[in-house]
Amino acid sequence: MNDQYYTREPGSESRPAECDFLFRGQALHFTTDAGVFSRGELDPGTRLLLDALPAPLSGDILDLGCGWGPIGISVKAAWPETRVTLADVNLRALDWSRKNAVRNGADVTCVESDGFTALEGCLFDAVLTNPPIRAGKQVLYRLFADAHTHLKPGGSLFLVIRKQQGAESCIKYLKTIYASVEKLDRSAGYWVLQAVKA
Repeated sequence: MNDQYYTREPGSESRPAECDFLFRGQALHFTTDAGVFSRGELDPGTRLLLDALPAPLSGDILDLGCGWGPIGISVKAAWPETRVTLADVNLRALDWSRKNAVRNGADVTCVESDGFTALEGCLFDAVLTNPPIRAGKQVLYRLFADAHTHLKPGGSLFLVIRKQQGAESCIKYLKTIYASVEKLDRSAGYWVLQAVKA
């Protein structure tokens, strides 16, 4: 079965695979799986996003579309004082996020949520995402608009997108909503963007 990683209940057979990496001096250990984005490795876009984050992050942080948890758990490991929420529609991804959080000693909150549907009333200092490009522009742009609604004043949306998958049009759209949009990194065909709420 050809699952999309943003499917609520993947039909593919579970095939766990290990993934270890360093982030800001922290050795982190994860189990990944089939039916979840980037099985067995840290996606290069996610790596670039993590490396481009300004230090230190603080306050309430949302890892939107968390998958098996590399972004949110890395942030919590690097900046333990942050309050990190991991959200995903994929139940298998969330299960591994919870297990990976325990494995890495990361006290985070994991929430089943299709976009922001289960996060009504929650406000964040930063929303971090490697968004589901294959879901289509309409879905992505709704996520970016909803992120703006769920950011505190002065809060930031951090995202990574491939240049060939619409990075320039994405920037144009973000500029219609956010006070400022900045490219934090451009490497290997990926752009890491920071969009700041007024």
